[in-house]
Amino acid sequence: MTVKPRVMLVDDHALCRSGLTELLEHRGNMTVVVATGDPMQVVPLLRQHEPDLMVLDLRLAKTDGLSVLRQIRNEGCETPVVILTMSDSEDDMAAALRAGVRGYLLKDMEPEEVIDAIGRAARGEMVVASAMTLKLAMILQSGPKVSVMGDLVASLTEREREVLNHVARGRSNKVIAKELDISHNTVKLHVRHIMDKLNLHSRVEAAVFAFEYSASPEGIKAAGETSHRIKD
Repeated sequence: MTVKPRVMLVDDHALCRSGLTELLEHRGNMTVVVATGDPMQVVPLLRQHEPDLMVLDLRLAKTDGLSVLRQIRNEGCETPVVILTMSDSEDDMAAALRAGVRGYLLKDMEPEEVIDAIGRAARGEMVVASAMTLKLAMILQSGPKVSVMGDLVASLTEREREVLNHVARGRSNKVIAKELDISHNTVKLHVRHIMDKLNLHSRVEAAVFAFEYSASPEGIKAAGETSHRIKD
């Protein structure tokens, strides 16, 4: 039997929490394990319920969503986060991606689109509202040029390129550890080194970097092999 993704909602509008809960549970085959509008309760509730995914509003009455995200990361919580917001600001999306969110969705999306995107995010994919794709392209254009990217990729070890390949596919550290037959902590260490070497701030940025550098994740491995041949 397929296990339903377990989702946590953080939004200070009770109607939004209630409506999204209905959508996800009755039309999305997901379980909303907890919903709150109180930022102070986020970390305790995360630890208590251990959801597969957290859906977080960017604008909260007492604080902002990115501050909440930074707080839970500082507390050591690695739960993937998807932003669901009214803001279609390029700056807001860029800040969210740098903060390490798994997705950026808009509240004016069609309900079925929201359900589908959150479901895919819970399964490990990265999701962005279709209305934001052009702005995402603009963010990417401000990144490093291909020649510079090639030098950065060449600085990665063979194992780091393997891990980046998996990150580009949207896979979690747990899945990567199983695929590569290494420990979860080793994967975390490799990801940290990748971020440092590529001057990135989140897994989303790492995946975007990979896809920008080559047409497919396999290209990262190929690029590494090419750099080795050149050095040899």
